[in-house]
Formats: sequence, C-alpha cells, structure tokens
Amino acid sequence: MTREPGDAPLEGELTGGEEALIAEFWAPLTAGYAGARALKDDAATIAPPPGEELVVTTDALIAGVHFFPDEDPFSVGWKALAVNVSDLVAKAAAPLAYVMNIALPASVTRDWLSGFAQGLDAAQAAFGCRLIGGDTDRTPGLLSISLTAFGAVPAGGMLPRNGARAGDRVYVTGTIGDAALGLALRDPHVSARWRCATEAATYLAGKFSRPQPPLAIVAALRTCASAGMDVSDGLMKDFGRLCRASGVGGRIEAARVPLSDAARAAMEAGVALTELMAGGEDYQVLACVPGPRASAFEAMASESGTRVTCIGSIEAHEYGIAAFDGSGARLHFSHTGWDHFA
Repeated sequence: MTREPGDAPLEGELTGGEEALIAEFWAPLTAGYAGARALKDDAATIAPPPGEELVVTTDALIAGVHFFPDEDPFSVGWKALAVNVSDLVAKAAAPLAYVMNIALPASVTRDWLSGFAQGLDAAQAAFGCRLIGGDTDRTPGLLSISLTAFGAVPAGGMLPRNGARAGDRVYVTGTIGDAALGLALRDPHVSARWRCATEAATYLAGKFSRPQPPLAIVAALRTCASAGMDVSDGLMKDFGRLCRASGVGGRIEAARVPLSDAARAAMEAGVALTELMAGGEDYQVLACVPGPRASAFEAMASESGTRVTCIGSIEAHEYGIAAFDGSGARLHFSHTGWDHFA
C-alpha cells in the first residue's frame, strides 16, 4: 500500500521533524555537560582540564557491515560509543565528550531510537563522557552512525603508535578472540558444530555486540608504556601495524595469548588459535612497555582490576614480525585480520 502525504502516522513511526527528534532522543544525553548547550546551538565547546590537551578519534558503524540489521538497538548504541572510546583508551586518554552524525532510513522506528539512545546513555555512564552535538539526517540507504570522540591527556602525553623500541615487552589487556567467536556463532551451522554451551554462547555474543574497552588501564599506560593501539582488526594485523609504525620487528608467543574458557572450548571443537589471533573486534589494548617498567605496569594494572598478559617482545627491524607456538614453530596465517577495503 502506497502512503500519501497527510496520511495518519503508523504506530511507532517517527514524526515531528528533526528538532523534535533531537529534543526527545539526543538532548537528554547531553545532561551535565554545559558546553553542549543542550543541542540548541550550532556548535559546542570543550574545555580540557588545565595542563591537558585533546585527543580526537572517529569511527563509524554501518548496518550490515559493522552490525546486523536486526541487532538489538541498545547494543548498537553501546558499541557505537565503545569502539571510539577504545581508541582513546589506547592513546592513554580519558574520554570527555563526543559528537554523532546519524543517517536514519525510513524503517527506523521510535522504539528503535529509544533503545539506541538507552544504549548510548549506558555507555556514557560507563565511560564518563557526554554527547555534545552532531547531525541527524534521513537516508534512502543503510543506517549509518558516525561518532567523533574527544579525550584528554597531559600535554604531550598521548601514547603513540610509533614509540616501541627493541627490548620492549608486548602486553595485551583482557582476552583475545571472543568477539570473533561471538560473530561466528550467528551461523546456526557453526553453533551446532561447536556444540557451544548456552552460557558460553551468551558470553561470546556479548563480547561481539557490547565490547568493554579497558578504561581503567589508562593510568598504567601513561606511566609505563612506550607505544599502544587498540586491537580492533585482529591481534596480528594490529601488532604488525604498530611495529611498522615504530620501525621495529616483533615476536608473539602464541601460547601466552590470553583466552577465555569459552574460546578454549571452541579450540577443542576445532577452531585454530590463528583464527582467534586474526579475528578482530576485540577492542582491547596492545601496549609496549620497556623492561625496567614492566613490573610497575603489571602492578598498576592489577590495582586497577585490569587483566594484562605479556605475549611477546619487540625486536630489531631485521627480525620481522612473527608468531610462534609453544614448541617454537613459526605460525602461518591465511590472513592476519580485517581489512576495510579487502
């Protein structure tokens, strides 16, 4: 049935125009941040704490590419902010605020937007930042969400990707491979083949849809690390990027890569460790720490409640980049991680 201008709105349909939508769904997310001006101005202001400077990052989520079109909207809201906060954390920055550009297809309903806003609100509370502006549009294409997040570090203190030096120890936070397994389990054939327990499946699905960047590690990174980046496209791919940026080589001891119980169960069902190391979507921090600071880094991480594991070392450039199993044999990867244009 073709709808005509002037027809009564369908149940749940968005009505009232852009300003009404912003006032209902987005303005409440600015509460407590004066510089946002309740989204009633054309721009916002950000004042970093005295002696600190801004760190800026941006990331986008597109339906059917970064999340499933039928994904729970709360999880989409959470993930949209979490993936940006992950970049800030890896730069040793404390989140301050973010702006959001969102393009809505006609299929988006009020209920969907309400759930999405609730997910953003929960993520804001967890990560300590607020919405301060952006743009809301209609699109004839796919739902698209682009966030630009702002964090603060002591002046000159952003943790670079290119600071690693030969002799540094390589650490990763949390566990690796869970999100990739959660994504794989969307295929019922995979789920049946793995015979994954319900509790484990729920855990893995949550790791994919609601990532938890390790915000509490920021102080340890500022104090001890020489280089860092977040693990988003695959541990091996991102490790390679860090090493190339630093002009060094690197060695990963695969047997040390931290895995959850659910991931170990998946390996028993036939999943290769190389798949987990190349899976992506982990949103953990990969950090290089000079040897003399390693004990302090581990102690500060423990005090913050953050799991860190030493998984390798930085070597001279000529060494190249490699991973080895527990017997010392070099591992070979069919791919090292996600490439946005491959």
